[in-house]
Amino acid sequence: MPFKVLLLDNVDPICADIFKQRGIQADQPEKISREELKKTIGSYDAIVVRSATNVDEDLLEFSNGLRIIGRAGVGVDNIDINAATTKGVLVMNTPDGNTISTAEHTCGMIIALARNIPQSVERVKGGGWDRKKFMGTEVHGKILGIVGLGKIGKEVALRMKEFGMEIMAYDPFTTQEQAGNIGVKLVELDELLASSDFLTVHTPLTERTKDMVSLKNAEKLKPGVRLVNCARGGIYNEEDLVPLIENGVVAGAALDVYTNEPPNPELYEILNHPSIICTPHLGASTEEAQEKVAVQIAQQISDALENKNYKGSLNSKSISLLTNEEVQPYIALAEKLGRVSGQIMPSNASNFAFEYTGLCIKYSDVLTDAVLKGMLSQYVDESVNLINARHYALERGYKLSETSKSDDKNYNDLITIRLGDSSDYKQISAAVFGPGDYRIVEIDGFGIELRLEGDILMYQNIDRPGMLASVAGTLASQNINIGALSLGREGKGTNAITAVIVDKKLNQDELQSIHNLDGVQNVKYISLS
Repeated sequence: MPFKVLLLDNVDPICADIFKQRGIQADQPEKISREELKKTIGSYDAIVVRSATNVDEDLLEFSNGLRIIGRAGVGVDNIDINAATTKGVLVMNTPDGNTISTAEHTCGMIIALARNIPQSVERVKGGGWDRKKFMGTEVHGKILGIVGLGKIGKEVALRMKEFGMEIMAYDPFTTQEQAGNIGVKLVELDELLASSDFLTVHTPLTERTKDMVSLKNAEKLKPGVRLVNCARGGIYNEEDLVPLIENGVVAGAALDVYTNEPPNPELYEILNHPSIICTPHLGASTEEAQEKVAVQIAQQISDALENKNYKGSLNSKSISLLTNEEVQPYIALAEKLGRVSGQIMPSNASNFAFEYTGLCIKYSDVLTDAVLKGMLSQYVDESVNLINARHYALERGYKLSETSKSDDKNYNDLITIRLGDSSDYKQISAAVFGPGDYRIVEIDGFGIELRLEGDILMYQNIDRPGMLASVAGTLASQNINIGALSLGREGKGTNAITAVIVDKKLNQDELQSIHNLDGVQNVKYISLS
């Protein structure tokens, strides 16, 4: 019997043509209900979706027989990858198909925002003229700030340079060398916000990027900045846009993405402001992009069904390791350690060394992939996984080295990461203590025992009486409870490192209160929740 594939969400018809050329039956119903899909999904070898179909755990309960889920596009927010992995279902996407389309749309939004094009079009079509009202600004000679210098961010930079813009970017996971190669100056986020005449974001929505622009940080923005968002809704606080415009902080905003899609009535009222232009998530909506991703996903699924190639796979390595109980705890440890490293390493670091001891040596290759996945997944605007993490790291200019050590005096199986001499915390080691029990055991030579969970406050201090009391008192005054703590020191009256697990996420003001304490330095906040 030939393989059978179900095509959903109005994927481009060329997808069916490619499957048929490969001898695969492709069914493309015009409309299918959720209940009908539950009844039929198990009879297909693969399904192709865009963003409309939610492939969640509930649907996957009916997927016995399904082998592959293909996403004709980049984002996989509508696919429960963990549930699919547990079911042994391969998940694929097409990470490159929408890059040019989204970059071009971003550039179009920048020009439209600068020259008031949508508003003036509406005025002329309504029988008006009012040339003075629609006076614009040139982009030539202006500073374009880019948050996230991945594939799309780079393409935007290259195009807007040709318009004569000066390009600055914030991306802590890209090296200075890589940015310099395309003529981009890397800076810290606060400098970017203070310098940018136009600001565009190309990063996922995370705790770190949510409300990156809001009334709360209005003083950080260059007055008159113009905002563009073709990435994720919520990076700019939508409710704050009108007050920011009315206060003169923001000159205008161009949005293609929203916290809720389609927007709710309250948001529609905000979008009606004359200084806000908006499009209905058109970043990837070009004929070329939709055809490209349809062709790519059909070829990828066909190759996978025929066991020829697994390009674009997001969880194939995870599936192969799912039955290997020996390595699973160390993969979890490595990814958690990577998440910690990504939050404490210096911006734009380029050299990382990984050392493995004991059983970890046997799986060093995949453990490095897991560390890099943890590092990158918090900020990179792609679906980072065990398969592609190393590729994204090398693409950003990382230099990686891996070594092994026959034994450690205290721990049999150990993972150590060296973050470079410029880091406040240069070396971290971690080990597995038991099922679900992962701990940091050493930082920069200080013996410390810290469970990798929850929200962690870490700092260095002089080892003198009252230091811990000062920190604990400051936290208590803000109603922040300490769940656990660990400290390491060189000796009495010397240097120490302290880590505190707190019961809530800390905001910038709460962190600053710790920074302000005498004797406390290099404060880091790590969220693993």
